[in-house]
Amino acid sequence: MREELKKLLKNSKSLYYHFPVASILVTDDGTMFCGVNVECSSQGSGCCAERNSLYSAISNGYNKFTHLYLMCEKGDLIYPCFICRQALLDYCDKDMPITIYYDGGEKTITLSSLVPYAFSGDDLK
Repeated sequence: MREELKKLLKNSKSLYYHFPVASILVTDDGTMFCGVNVECSSQGSGCCAERNSLYSAISNGYNKFTHLYLMCEKGDLIYPCFICRQALLDYCDKDMPITIYYDGGEKTITLSSLVPYAFSGDDLK
């Protein structure tokens, strides 16, 4: 998966922050949806790689996800931003693994470990 993410990084549109990120979201049937961050001059109108892969999967009729893979071009250990964490919590299982590749290797965590006291759709019932 590391090599696929490296290739995807070239598709990132990070004109302002120069921080390319790529992600791959895997569905329960093994289909992979790729995403990169797309920045815009109006900061809030851009979209992170994680949400791009998630929204692409949803747009294609998928709603069960088994794994998210993530990498940034700089090789740092990064985590999804809080907007992405919320979107992932709303559409993915809280125990879904997230593997982050970085120069020092890889780290796998669960979505729930990123947001131990999450607000979700269950709170709106």
